[in-house]
Formats: sequence, structure tokens, C-alpha cells
Amino acid sequence: MPEAAVRSSRVAPLFALLPFLRPYAGRWALAFLALLTSAGATLALPVAFKYLIDRGFASGNRAHIDRYFIALFVVSLILAAATALRFYWVSWLGERVTADLRRAVYTHVMRMSPQFFETTQTGEVLSRLTTDTTLIQAVVGTSLSLGLRNALLTVGGVTMLVATSPVLSGYIIATLIVVVLPIVVFGRRVRRLSRASQDKVANASALAGEVLNAMPTVQSYTQEGYETKRFGGAVEAAFDTALTRIRARASLTAVVIVFVFAAIVFVLWLGAKAVLAGSMTGGQLSQFILYAVFTAGAVGAVAEVWGDLQRAAGATERLLQLLAARSPVEEADKPVPLPAQGDGIRFENVGFSYPSRPGIAALAGFSLDVRPGEHVALVGPSGAGKTTLFQLLLRFYDPQSGRILINGVPTRDVTLASLRQAIGVVLQESVIFSGSVLDNIRYGMPDATLDEVRRAADMAAAAGFIEQLPEGYDTFLGERGVRLSGGQRQRIAIARAILKDPPILLLDEATSALDAASERLVQTALDNAAQNRTTLVIAHRLATVQQADRIVVLEHGRIVAQGRHADLLESSPLYAQLAALQFGDATAKLQSAAHE
Repeated sequence: MPEAAVRSSRVAPLFALLPFLRPYAGRWALAFLALLTSAGATLALPVAFKYLIDRGFASGNRAHIDRYFIALFVVSLILAAATALRFYWVSWLGERVTADLRRAVYTHVMRMSPQFFETTQTGEVLSRLTTDTTLIQAVVGTSLSLGLRNALLTVGGVTMLVATSPVLSGYIIATLIVVVLPIVVFGRRVRRLSRASQDKVANASALAGEVLNAMPTVQSYTQEGYETKRFGGAVEAAFDTALTRIRARASLTAVVIVFVFAAIVFVLWLGAKAVLAGSMTGGQLSQFILYAVFTAGAVGAVAEVWGDLQRAAGATERLLQLLAARSPVEEADKPVPLPAQGDGIRFENVGFSYPSRPGIAALAGFSLDVRPGEHVALVGPSGAGKTTLFQLLLRFYDPQSGRILINGVPTRDVTLASLRQAIGVVLQESVIFSGSVLDNIRYGMPDATLDEVRRAADMAAAAGFIEQLPEGYDTFLGERGVRLSGGQRQRIAIARAILKDPPILLLDEATSALDAASERLVQTALDNAAQNRTTLVIAHRLATVQQADRIVVLEHGRIVAQGRHADLLESSPLYAQLAALQFGDATAKLQSAAHE
């Protein structure tokens, strides 16, 4: 929906919820039937009072009085039953639609490429999943029903007012037209302020999420006070915006109440004079008064609900923006199967710049062939493009030029699931989820048996410390694996990749967080796991890749040299410089001689 259209129509974004409402049309029909029944019962009450006064009290017939009181009681029973059913159905629908909406937004976000998260904070996404959907839940589950009910009462009340006394109802209708004006004027302002308020809340949530995920850094730099003050400022900004919105809504409510009840008092004064003049019965005046009260209350409720609709429209607008965001990495229109065997991995003249840094080439004219089963190490200074190769191979991004092929098939032509299923990844900073050891290791292979998990853990040199945990493989690891050391987290991540058993392994210095003893064990396990697999290793410590089939040296997104360790020490000044920095000149030469 165009932005201009969204802004010009006050509650237009709410119509975007129709796809979420449509599956429950039957329940909506039941809720609407209950709503009609309750509105009809409410409108029947003044008629019963009219007959009670004119034919009961006026006639003095006790039987008539009893009959009309029984009728009133029956109407109240119908009203109670219909209201209860309406409340149940609309509350159910509110909860159901909100759950569906949250799931749809979360599913959509899960399919977004990392480019989306370069410009969108996770705290803002969480705010939209919680705060915004809660506002929509209030509208769908309560406000919308109340708005429809009171709209029906307004229409029905006005109709009955005209039927009871056309003259007096003319004054009421004239004042209702006057009441609509402030609703229109203030409603537009309320909607604008509601959107601003939600943005402020999202900013505060995003800030809190960022800081809470970096508490060790915050505390080590003694910045608790600064971060507390910063969050307090964000909260106060949200409060100030919300307060402005509350004042606008309060003003709207006050204006509507004053206008409506001023009109009622005036019309009742005219009605009292009509009864004294004999042109109207006491029962008719009572009926008119009740309809006037019902109508005034309904108009006031509609004004209140309109404010809720304005807020929900702002929340829906934000969710629509999230759902409208499209990942630049799209599935192939006609995907082809990824061959199990073939020519290995090929990068053909790949050029790529990150969307957040379009003027800086992360890769420029990059070409590389990796044979099936070959163990290739990628080395180079920071920013050379090593991690970018992994990102492109996994299709977190697509290159702006050139292409990447696996076994002769371009990665753009296979499904993302089949591509990523063929690749195992161990990052330098391992990710541990807040579950058990078992859940974490078999994250990429949920159906794996316990014996398979144990074998993978043993190959990753993790079985020893896992068996010493309080509940072994069922031990809960806490958020981000806080109960484990860095080396232990890394070994669980390595076990996860080994268990997946992919034909391609991507290792981003997978042993960097291990002590010397564990590093030797894991390096041996990774060497075994890499047998008959195509393996790409990002190497920060050259000692870990000296046995690689080939070492590729990168600088500024280009290959500047490739070969074995000993050859590169002689032929590549950059590699020799990196080796000298890590080993020292003498050590580098000795290691070179030892491997010749």
C-alpha cells in the first residue's frame, strides 16, 4: 500500500489484517450474531420501560405491571447471554489472530538475509512482535467489537429517537453532527502521536537489548551509570510522547462528553415541557430519555474506540512495513537439485560490496577453484575478504557480479535449504542456544540418536567434559551457553558441524578458543572430519593450516598468492610478513625447512 494512501486514510492499515481474519469467518459470524442480539436487547429495554409506565403504572393494573417486569427480566437474560457469547468469541478471535500475526512476522523475519539486520535492530523487531501486536489484539479482541456494538446502538438509538419524537430527535441529530468534528480533528493527531509513541518504545527496547547482550563489556568499562542514563532518556522520551497522546485523547473524550450531555440536557428540558403540555406521555419521555442516554453513551464509546483504532492503525502500519520488507536473496524460480558430486566449488570473477558500504569492494574480480575433497586455507589481513567468501557461499548475500558454482550448478539456482544443508559451519565465535547439550549438538540434525551425538562429541574432544556435567548430555547450558568456557562452547559447535555430516566444511579458525591440549585433539578430529570433504578454513594462526592442500593469500578482496606453506614463504611477501609476525623470521624459516 502506498505511503500516501496509508497516511490519507486514518484506519486504512487495519484492512491489511483481513487475511488474518478471513480463516475464522465462521466464528466472526457467530460473534456478529451475538453482537446483533445484544444490541437488539439493549434497544428493546426502553420500549419495555415505556409500556411499564404508560400501561402498567398509569393503568394501576397489577397484572400488567408484573407482565412488563417479567418482560424486562427476560430481555436482561437475553442481553446477558448474548454479551457473554460476544465477549468469548471476540476474545478468542483476538488471541488467535494475534498469535497468527506474531508467527507470520517472526517467520518472515527468519527468512530475511543479514542485510536486513544491518539496518534493523533486533530490539525493534521484538517491540513490533510484542507491543504492536498487543495493541492489535486489544482492537481485534475488544475495541472492534465494542465499536461495532456501539455503532449499532448509535444507529438504532437514533432511529428509535426519531420514531419516538421527530422534533426532539432533530435536536439530538444536529448535536451529533457537531460531535463528529472534534473526533475527526483530534483523531488524526492521536494516530500520528500513537505511531511516534510506538517508535519511541521500540527505540528503548532496541537500546536495552543491545546493552543487555554486552553486559560484560559494559561492566568491565564501568559504564553502568552511562547506559542507565541513556536508557532512562529513551524511556522518558517515550513517556513524553505517550503523555502528549494521552492529553490529545483526554481532550477528545472531554469535548465529546460535554457536547453530548449538553445536548441531552437541552433536549430533556424540551421534552419535560412537552409532557406538561400533554403532547407527549410520560412513558414516551422515559423511552426517549433512555434512547438518548444509550445513544450518547454509544457515541462516547465510539469516540473512545476510535482512539484505540488510531493506535492500532499505527501499530499495524509498523508491522506492515516489517512484512513488506523483502530479502534481496531470493529463492530460485525454478530450482534444480544440488549434485552430490561434481567439480567442487568455483568462484567466477566475483565482485561484491556490502549494502551498508557500497563504495568499498569486499571482493573484486575474485576467482578460485576448489577441487572436491581439497583442504584450502584462506589467510590474509583483516578486511581481505575471507569471511565474505563464507557469507556468499552460504548465500547470506548475493554478489553484484560474477557467480558461485557448487558441482557445476550456480548457487542461485538451488534452494537455500539444499545449499545450506550441504554446508557445515563452525564460526570463530560459536553460538550456543539456551537448551541442553543434546539439543545444541543435534541442532543441524534433530533426528540424530544419542549414540550419533556421542560419536560427534568424541570426535570434537567434547565427550570428556560433557560427561562430567551434572546431567551429562541433558545439562541445561543457559542463555548463550554461559555455563561453559569458551573452549567448551567451541567444541560443542564443532560437534554440531561434525554430526551434520555435510560434504562441505567452512571453518572460521575453529580452534581459536581452545587451549593447547584441546587444540591438538580438535585439530586431529577436524582433519579426520575433513577427509573426503571440501574444506575451506579461515586461518588467523598460520600454525593451524600448514598442512592444508593449498593456502590462498587474500588482500583487498583479491588473491595475491596461493600455494603450500613453504613455497609461499619464498614467493609471497605478504605471507612471509604474516609468518614473521607470528613465528619470527628464524622460526618461520625453520618451519619452512621442516616441511620441505
